[in-house]
Amino acid sequence: MKQFFKFMFASMLGFILTIFIVTITLGGIISVIASSANSDKEAVLEDGSIVHIKLDKAIKDRPSDNPFENYDFFAMEDNTPLTLSTIIENIDKAKNNDKVKGIYLDINNLRANLATTDEIRKALADFKASGKFIVSYSENIGQNEYYLSSVADEIYLNPAGEMTMKGLGAELMFFKDALDRLEVEMQVIRHGKFKSAIEPFIRNDMSPENKEQYKKLIQGIWDYRLESISASRGIEVADLNAIADELKIRTAKDAVEHKLVTALKYEDEVLELLKSKVGIESEDKELAFVSLKKLSKVKAENMESDSTSGPKETYKSKNKIAVIFAEGEIVSGNSKDGSMGSATIAKAIKEAREDDKIKAIVLRVNSPGGSALASDVMWRETILAKQEKPFIVSMGNVAASGGYYISCGADKIFAERSTITGSIGVFGLIPNMKGLFENKMGIHTDRVTTNTYSDGLSAFRPMTDFERQAVQEMVEDIYDDFTSKVAEGRNMTQADVDSIGQGRVWSGIDALGIGLVDEIGGLEEAIAEALKMADVKDYKIKTYPKREDPFEKMLKDISSQAKISILGEEFGQAESYYRNMKTVLNSKGIFARLPVDIIIE
Repeated sequence: MKQFFKFMFASMLGFILTIFIVTITLGGIISVIASSANSDKEAVLEDGSIVHIKLDKAIKDRPSDNPFENYDFFAMEDNTPLTLSTIIENIDKAKNNDKVKGIYLDINNLRANLATTDEIRKALADFKASGKFIVSYSENIGQNEYYLSSVADEIYLNPAGEMTMKGLGAELMFFKDALDRLEVEMQVIRHGKFKSAIEPFIRNDMSPENKEQYKKLIQGIWDYRLESISASRGIEVADLNAIADELKIRTAKDAVEHKLVTALKYEDEVLELLKSKVGIESEDKELAFVSLKKLSKVKAENMESDSTSGPKETYKSKNKIAVIFAEGEIVSGNSKDGSMGSATIAKAIKEAREDDKIKAIVLRVNSPGGSALASDVMWRETILAKQEKPFIVSMGNVAASGGYYISCGADKIFAERSTITGSIGVFGLIPNMKGLFENKMGIHTDRVTTNTYSDGLSAFRPMTDFERQAVQEMVEDIYDDFTSKVAEGRNMTQADVDSIGQGRVWSGIDALGIGLVDEIGGLEEAIAEALKMADVKDYKIKTYPKREDPFEKMLKDISSQAKISILGEEFGQAESYYRNMKTVLNSKGIFARLPVDIIIE
């Protein structure tokens, strides 16, 4: 009887908890739906409006049409990332609206990669060129935050704030000794002396070739950023380098002394300054701040740009421009868990190709590469699409190795100056874990086979010389195919591609100089080129791949949210290494992948 009551109590408790969770979840859903509905109302701007740009969330390429995608149902918070296109479109919209007098940049923790920051800064510079003001305020200014803020007319730092100016560095983590202690041997076959994706598994430091390419990469990015800061702030590049070399910015006052910021002010003082800029004399009157979200709800007919000549985006147009977002590690099959699945992207390109209303295709690539086979599947669809309509590639922060593979056949390739691209190389990685299982864990294997190499490439024994030679031939064949396709797409000789290939990574500006890209520019410039090539005057953007059902995705997110939160927030940068190791160890086949996820600070 006692067991029966225990069982009944446990069952009732479980039922109550289930009802509680479902109630909370439904409450969140209703909240999201209500919020989404309210956000669709038309916004009206006041005279003297100031756009308040607060970049305090992650900035991603693709806008989301799923209200549940980034909602934390446990914390009941909307964590929807900012989207690059929304930011840029609304800065342009603000430039052309007479009621908007300026921009207030409120940046303390900019969660944007290098190329994304470049695109936002260009949009701000264009806004500033219209004659309107930009004022920036921060409590703490990192190097990426400062690069963006330096475009402002005036930069203010909290008197107790901090600022960093020390130059760029790229730091990699190596696992050879750890693997040796576990008696795990990483057997590597590669083509490309710069193809350093495998170095963390076989070395304890960077090879001379790897150091050379990283040095050139970060030096090019640093030099360009200093040139931009110099032009905005009127400080010589040599002086900026001296500030970094000698760590001259140690206090907030140092930042003022060296003219990196205009003055030290508290936020309330900056707000009073903004009032004077828009002619507010009454202490009781508040500033007419408008967020990017609100600005996106201002109707296009209220904008001067609606009456200008040139291509215009309108929802009534029958002409469509496809923007296909190709993001993440390249894998075979469907996209999932942040990866780019060849089947998903190939299907999206094919759908855009076969749709007569689609007049041109823009492929937005943000990928370090991955499976060579999967890359080839997508490459084939890009070639078929190019034969029927203009096909443009826009490179984001990284479009390297397999990411470059799927880009090389385009009519035209756009990249930002700090885009990481190239890495034309191939490698295979086969772990030998015999020592780990036998000597560390006491696990042994035995086998019977029908042929000499029936158990080939097993993780439980080392490769033979014959097997290594066979895999090397596979790698060489794929590299030859890769370079031939780049040569054809870029109108180069295969020998020329090999000379700039070998797995070497390049910045966007260096890639322009050696013929791997055609223009420096972002997604907006790529779309403009697509419109020009398609010769259309009015258009509508259609994004691919299609989103999965929001309710199904919500259930998946709830089940995996705890693990993602722990990895992302508690382990920080180590999560990136963990994810890369897991991907490499779990994947099969030959890779065309960037060395690592490059973290530059």
